[in-house]
Amino acid sequence: MTLSRRGFLGVAGVSVLGAASLGSLVLPGAAGQTAELMRSRARLPEPFTVPLPIPPVARPVRSDASGDYYEITQREASVEILPGLRTRILGYDGIFPGPTIVSRSGRRTVVTHRNELSVPTAVHLHGGHTPAAHDGHPHDLVVPPDWGMAHTMGGGTVTVGQRDYEYPCRQRAATLWYHDHRMDFTGPAVYRGLAGFHLVHDDEDDALPLPREERDIPLMITDRSFDEDGSFRYPALDLAMRVLPGVEDDFMEGVLGDVVLVNGAPWPVLEVEAARYRLRILNGSNARRYRLSVPGVPFVHIGSDSGLLARPATLESLTVAPGERFDVVIDLSGQRPGTELTVENGLGSGGTASVLRLRVTRRASDDSRVPDRLSSVPRLDPVRAVRTRQWRFTRGEAGDHTSWLINDATFDPNRIDADVSLGELEIWRFVSELHHPVHVHLDPFQVISRRGKVPRPEDAGWKDTVDVNPAEYVDVAVRFSDYAGKYLVHCHNLEHEDMAMMATYRTS
Repeated sequence: MTLSRRGFLGVAGVSVLGAASLGSLVLPGAAGQTAELMRSRARLPEPFTVPLPIPPVARPVRSDASGDYYEITQREASVEILPGLRTRILGYDGIFPGPTIVSRSGRRTVVTHRNELSVPTAVHLHGGHTPAAHDGHPHDLVVPPDWGMAHTMGGGTVTVGQRDYEYPCRQRAATLWYHDHRMDFTGPAVYRGLAGFHLVHDDEDDALPLPREERDIPLMITDRSFDEDGSFRYPALDLAMRVLPGVEDDFMEGVLGDVVLVNGAPWPVLEVEAARYRLRILNGSNARRYRLSVPGVPFVHIGSDSGLLARPATLESLTVAPGERFDVVIDLSGQRPGTELTVENGLGSGGTASVLRLRVTRRASDDSRVPDRLSSVPRLDPVRAVRTRQWRFTRGEAGDHTSWLINDATFDPNRIDADVSLGELEIWRFVSELHHPVHVHLDPFQVISRRGKVPRPEDAGWKDTVDVNPAEYVDVAVRFSDYAGKYLVHCHNLEHEDMAMMATYRTS
């Protein structure tokens, strides 16, 4: 159930200050979405009539002893998303999703992004353990050559035409993604296509007998709405994305589309063999949450945002907030050829209640399996934490307008909201009055508790994004390492992020 605008405004003035006040706050739609639906005007296709596309894997333009080098051009393109209609996208290499980059843990990856768009960009590797200068700060912009510098916000570094992003990849194998992170315009930029997978591989993951190659499938799940001519329908105040940020008032809580896309295709079909498959699930939506399930076939949860779990866990359903990733294995070995299975969304209705169809084509040999032990995941002991910090995610007044706030303040790039020492263990408490998927840059964390109780099964492993529910607080343990500089903690509801729901912490 979507939280209506009336219901949203009814609770907008509520300030969640701590655990004592949470129990009395009851919100309509608390089990669903904090967002509003934008309805399509285009004639929509019947579900399960187009094949699932797999994003192409990028090839390095060169490699040497120290690393691999890639080049990606950000450009507009006209593509067919809805059958028979053309959609103008902003695409990495002109495609949506962008090309998948595959890195090796411990081996440097350098990606040169060339901006041939009409607007600035900033590329963030979501989940990357990345030096601050290459983290894609919202003010570190790549501007097109003809961009008027007077329209460029200050406070960051600006390069003209192209920029090299260097990723040391000093991290475990994981399903990461890259997307635009420009100040005030992340929502419309990602909505129009600036997102892609970045996979990190390592020896540990490779040595496991998990499904691989054509049975290792990346799934970027997004929702979009379309106008009659096939163009994306998004309630931006400035459709050109040049100067005026934000969305129409009715969509301040977030934008929901009525078409579910997987890898850029509407309600597609994946033809599979009767075997095990590894699905790398990414919620790349602006605001929509999903509760995924395949009736009769459980998910075997093997990996979280930042890599493998210690041990697999069987889940009948999986709740995924914007920015989260889950690696799961589904066992189709007992299915007969001709069987069709639907990946359903328990938080959707109408067209958004279905996501993807799996069509079993034939029997096949399969020597894959999910071992009882996957990896070593050392537990961060909260007793050893040197301090606890609280981050409150609320809505309130900011000058003469209403905005999204962290600790009662909007984002200020010149303000440091927390100074953190590298190597020290801290507890961060995220407190929320509505749905806020909280993302932390630089290092992953471990979820300790929800409202002081045990976390959800989906919270297992190393996370960089956590789904904080209405009237809830979530405690995580985090230790930052390697890189000194300014980083962000923010809501990954992209409309909230664009309306200044970010804060800066500085590591040293």
